[in-house]
Amino acid sequence: MALRIDAVSIIVGGTNGKGSTCAMLESILLAAGYRVGCYTSPHLMQFNERARINGESTSDALLIEQFEVVEAARGDTSLTWFEFTTLAILRLFERSSLDVVVLEVGLGGRLDAVNIIDADCAIVTCIDIDHAEYLGDTREAIGFEKAHIYRPGRAAICTDPVPPQSLIDYASSIGADLWRFGLDFNYSGDRQQWSYGGRSQRRNSLAYPALRGANQLLNASGALAALESLRTRLPVSAQAIRQGLASVELPGRFQVLAGRPAVVLDVGHNPHAAAHLAANLDNMGFFPYTYAVFGMLADKDIDATIAHLRSRVDHWLCVDLPGPRGTSAAELAARLTKAGVVPGEGIDAERTITCHASPREALAAARERAGENDRIVVFGSFLTVADVLAARGVRAS
Repeated sequence: MALRIDAVSIIVGGTNGKGSTCAMLESILLAAGYRVGCYTSPHLMQFNERARINGESTSDALLIEQFEVVEAARGDTSLTWFEFTTLAILRLFERSSLDVVVLEVGLGGRLDAVNIIDADCAIVTCIDIDHAEYLGDTREAIGFEKAHIYRPGRAAICTDPVPPQSLIDYASSIGADLWRFGLDFNYSGDRQQWSYGGRSQRRNSLAYPALRGANQLLNASGALAALESLRTRLPVSAQAIRQGLASVELPGRFQVLAGRPAVVLDVGHNPHAAAHLAANLDNMGFFPYTYAVFGMLADKDIDATIAHLRSRVDHWLCVDLPGPRGTSAAELAARLTKAGVVPGEGIDAERTITCHASPREALAAARERAGENDRIVVFGSFLTVADVLAARGVRAS
C-alpha cells in the first residue's frame, strides 16, 4: 500500500546521478521560494545530511524525536535500519509544512523503503549493473526493479538514453506517463550555455550547472522534465532555474578542491560512474602525473572499475576501508597488478602501486610526492571521500 504525503512528492532512482538530480531539484525549488524537504543517502560525514529542510541538515534533537516515535509505534514489527530511518524522516517531513519533498531511492526501487510514497512524479536516471546480488546482473533485470517507482497516470521520467525494454514495458503496463530522454525531452549546448527542450516548454540560455562533469546536463534535463510535468502545481520561473543550477552544491561529485596540485574528490563506486569519471578527467586538460587515492568496497565490481581508470592513472595509492565490506589495500593492489598495472622501480618511477592504512594517509603521501602541476584523484567509495573530508575538517553540508 502506497502512502500519500501532504506535499508534492518527487522520487529519484537510478544507478548513478540520483544525488545530483536531487540536489538540482532542491536548489531550483528553493530558489523558486518553495519550502523543500530533501532525503538522500548515503551520507558523507553525518547522518543528519540525509534529511534537509530548506537546504539545512536536520538537528539531532528533531531526528531523535522521530526515532523515538517510530520505535514506540513499531511494536513487534521488525524493521531494517534503512526502513526505520526512512519512516522517521518521512514523519519529520510530514510535520514540517513543506510544499515539496524530493526523495532519493536507497537501492533499486521495487522493494526500497522510499517506494512507500505514492509519488506525484518519479525519475529514473541511468541504469547500469550495481548491487547485482539484490537487483540482478543484467540491465533488463535492474531496469524492472527501478521502474517500480513509477505510478499509473503520473509523470515517469527516464534520463537513460537507452533504457532497458523492461522499464518501458513496465511503465506501459501500469499506464504511467513515460517521458524518455531523446523523445520527450532533450538538451543542446555550446561552450557558454545550454538549453532544455521538453514536450511543451523550452528553457533557453541556461548557465551550466555548478556541479562539474559532462554527465550533469543529463541529470539537469531530467530535473527540468520533472518540473515541466509538475508545472501546474509547482510553477518555476526561468530565473529560479538559472539561480538554482548556478548555486547547487553536492560534495564528492567530481569536486575539485582549491589549490595545487589539483585534488578531485569523486564518490563513484561502480563501472558506470568510473566511466564518467574517466571522461571528466580527460576534459580537465594536461597534467604531468595523476595520483589516485583508491578505496572500494568488496561487493563492488572492482575489476571493471579499474579498467576505466587504468590508463589515466600513473601512481596508485591503495587504501584500507573499514568494516566487513571494506577491501584491503593489499587486495586492491593485487587487482591492479592482475589488470596489467605494472609498477616501475623507485619512488619516481613512471608507475607505482603503494598501500596505505587510510584515505587521509594516502592523500598526505600523494601530496608529498606530487608536483604542483600534477593531479590527485580520490575515488572509489563514499567512505574514501568521507575520510579525506573529515581529515580536512570539512562539513559535507
